[in-house]
Amino acid sequence: MSFQCRSCAGTRFAPVVDLGETPLANALVETAALDRREARYPLRVVFCTDCSLVQITETVPPEILFSNYVYFSSFSDAAVASAKTIAQRLALERKLGKDSLVMEAASNDGYLLRHYRDRGVPVLGIEPAANIAALAERNGVPTCCAFFGREEGERLASAGICCDVFHANNVLAHVADLNGFVAGVKAVLKPDGVASIEVPYLGELVDNLEFDTIYHEHLCYFSATAIDRLFARHGLFLSDVERLAIHGGSLRLFVTHWNGERTQRLKDLLDEEERRGLTRRDAYADFETRVLGLRKQLVALLTKLKTSGKKLAAYGASAKGATLLNFCGIGGDLIDFVVDRSTVKQNMFTPGTHLPIMPTEALLARKPDYVLLLTWNFAEEILAQQADYRKIGGKFIIPVPQACIV
Repeated sequence: MSFQCRSCAGTRFAPVVDLGETPLANALVETAALDRREARYPLRVVFCTDCSLVQITETVPPEILFSNYVYFSSFSDAAVASAKTIAQRLALERKLGKDSLVMEAASNDGYLLRHYRDRGVPVLGIEPAANIAALAERNGVPTCCAFFGREEGERLASAGICCDVFHANNVLAHVADLNGFVAGVKAVLKPDGVASIEVPYLGELVDNLEFDTIYHEHLCYFSATAIDRLFARHGLFLSDVERLAIHGGSLRLFVTHWNGERTQRLKDLLDEEERRGLTRRDAYADFETRVLGLRKQLVALLTKLKTSGKKLAAYGASAKGATLLNFCGIGGDLIDFVVDRSTVKQNMFTPGTHLPIMPTEALLARKPDYVLLLTWNFAEEILAQQADYRKIGGKFIIPVPQACIV
């Protein structure tokens, strides 16, 4: 293994899973480009035996991944609701007002910061995708178009721009230079400030076979233990943690400058990870075997339905959907089309598998018998939205942790 751990620079690794070579999960294809060969990259996951960080071995330049992005957080009702809840809560708990500042890295279209703004709290987003940063600005959320890291954090701090609350929601996993990112947080966080970090939880990924959350944008898969070791290296203190249901199971971690008492729930989670073996290679020994078994089961189910004359579609032109479709070899021979709420994705084609992406209204218009739910992490929200389709007999297939029809 020629690369170093993204957190501790260690070189000792144990294999977790190899998903082969896949296209970039958010590299949707335009009609004019369907005949062009897509770039593919290895998608292998390993466990660092020195600091417990689970990570992929390939680093695609962030300029390729994020400079023009197609994921808009505001298209997810669950993401918006979760953002509103934490913003309102921290505004009250931290007594934020007109003299405060809330900052967010990878702030997307301002879906979180606008809740602070609406309460009269100054905000600043840092968003690398130019198209999304421009949209946030039009929506009234001040946004710098930049990648957040050591350089950007120190630039802001030297200009006297420091924050009371720093948000990093579902961005840490995307960062190649973890130590540079954390150094940037340390630079911009006021002495009594707090950073709220949200990451998909490794424990849920392992338990529920969430292999489709693995793609090139997600360089790392975090346990609380690995996060604790990363931030401690920079003199920052992990003080509390909350378990969230969003994105198939996430952690919300609170980080400060001061080294105080950990909450009991954080102590309990760190102890639990040690007991379960998430800090050792043992927990990952059979993960690939289980993933291969799930692939076999899902493909068999879809093939059986298709050969019996059923019409199949999919819901959600998501990154996780791209991983699942490509790894499982599910293409136009099984699935007729994909629907998505995002108008940005409609009339495009899925990476690798080249399935046409249509508005969600296509489910009622075309009436497929079964819909493979690629965005299963929002299953409750989507099933409720598609009540009319389900009333006419339409059924959904949830693919993980095992394929089931609902």
